[in-house]
Amino acid sequence: MSPGSPAHQLGLQPGDVLLAVDGRSLRDVLDFRFYTAADEFTLLVERAGQHLLLEVALGSGEPFGVEFESALFDGLRTCRNRCPFCFVRQMPPGFRPSLYVRDDDYRYSFLYGNFVTLTNLEQDDWSRLAEQRLSPLYVSVHATDQSVRDRLLGVRESIPLMDKLLWLRSHRIAFHAQVVLVPGLNDGPHLDRTLGDLLQLGESCLSVSVVPVGLTGRAPSHLYPFTPAEVEPVIAQVRQWRRRYAARLGRRTVYASDEWFLMGGIDLPGAPYYESFPQAENGVGAVRLFVDTWEADRRALATCPPPEGTRLVVCGTLIEPLWQSIAGQMRAMGADVQVTAVVNETLGPTVTVSGLLTGQDLVAALGRVPAGTTVCLPRAMFNQECALTLDGMTLHQIQDALGAPALIGAEAGDVLAPYQPEAANNDDNNSARSSGVIGRG
Repeated sequence: MSPGSPAHQLGLQPGDVLLAVDGRSLRDVLDFRFYTAADEFTLLVERAGQHLLLEVALGSGEPFGVEFESALFDGLRTCRNRCPFCFVRQMPPGFRPSLYVRDDDYRYSFLYGNFVTLTNLEQDDWSRLAEQRLSPLYVSVHATDQSVRDRLLGVRESIPLMDKLLWLRSHRIAFHAQVVLVPGLNDGPHLDRTLGDLLQLGESCLSVSVVPVGLTGRAPSHLYPFTPAEVEPVIAQVRQWRRRYAARLGRRTVYASDEWFLMGGIDLPGAPYYESFPQAENGVGAVRLFVDTWEADRRALATCPPPEGTRLVVCGTLIEPLWQSIAGQMRAMGADVQVTAVVNETLGPTVTVSGLLTGQDLVAALGRVPAGTTVCLPRAMFNQECALTLDGMTLHQIQDALGAPALIGAEAGDVLAPYQPEAANNDDNNSARSSGVIGRG
């Protein structure tokens, strides 16, 4: 509870279980928000086996001030599909347990921007979407030709996607779309049909990202990644559809993800390409934001003394050319900055992004680091709490193995920051213990 908030003044305590609002049971935090939209309501609370009925009266627009240990009180909806390119199913054993959970929950889509397939919703879910106007959602479209989509999802019982998207439009629920492009399955003319069908949905389709499929060394043998030579035709195809969307809707709407440009060695588009950056969290414009932030930081740091010793930047192989360019600018500012790209031996060399590097690959690639070197690790290779890598290594374990201090940074400018030892947190289990439990933080 927030100190001084109505929830705090009412006497709610960490560990209380909220059972109902105005007699209506709760499935998740969305129900709580919806049912407490009025200024007055009653709460049914369980505390130490006892039920308490509390009356709440709020001022206009006053926040109640309660936090929950989990956003979902009735459990996470998982994926029923068997997509042959599913990255979770391609991962080897030994990673953090949470990484093997195949989330396909429309509530997380609304709350956090997670992409869902809309294939596991029951009639009550659709009724709830209409009642509570959960908009926007994030939808993994992949293809609008239903036979192609069924093949991509690995399903036998077809669930017509376009009917669902038309239903969303009719109920004024907007969505962001994702197309994971798989060579020979949904590219070429199939991508044309998909983008054309989404254009017909008009304003309800807020954005469309076109993303190359990611394949590990455990991917099915009939799947293969795009080659650098195949990148430019995809970018050109997306560019054509951007013009059509702009002519129809006044916004370009469709975006090629950052990987296409990096794979093909093609200059990144400027910020206007991404309009409002609606899918930056999905790798669409994130690198442009990274570069532009560095340009601003570089000017701000121009008069600052460089850090002592050598800074060794670790990254994936995809972004290495960009990092080498930035490191050259840092050296021109007087800093000793080097770059090492680590090949992903754990997932396979076709996995080239920094965020999927493992601690064991990093340690094997670098070995013992020379004295006077500080290793700079990408923020994306750690979990949300900066506690663990994919394979469960802590920052302290990495530092011990390298024999050198390490810092974690999200922006290029962090490489030039003074070194401050990080406090390692080894607890990666932050999931909720029970439904509607009021949080302790």
